[in-house]
Amino acid sequence: MATLKVDVDPARDFVLGNTDAPVTLVEYGDYECPHCERAQPIVEAVRDAMGDDLRVVFRAFPLAQMHPHAQHAAEAAQSAGVQGKFW
Repeated sequence: MATLKVDVDPARDFVLGNTDAPVTLVEYGDYECPHCERAQPIVEAVRDAMGDDLRVVFRAFPLAQMHPHAQHAAEAAQSAGVQGKFW
């Protein structure tokens, strides 16, 4: 089994699911990226299939050089997360 290079930190990361889950999926995403958008239903299906055996972690990775509003979207999502409204 692989080990995370960067530990999950609920103070920094957006975490969904069982904190003691045996599997952690870390998703890096850009809010304007069409590929990230297409991956979302797949991540949701994996979440549904694995239930409490999966913890999902989202980390913003804005590709500002390609998506001019990505950084602002990431900041807005961070603000929502601070208020407990990310998920």
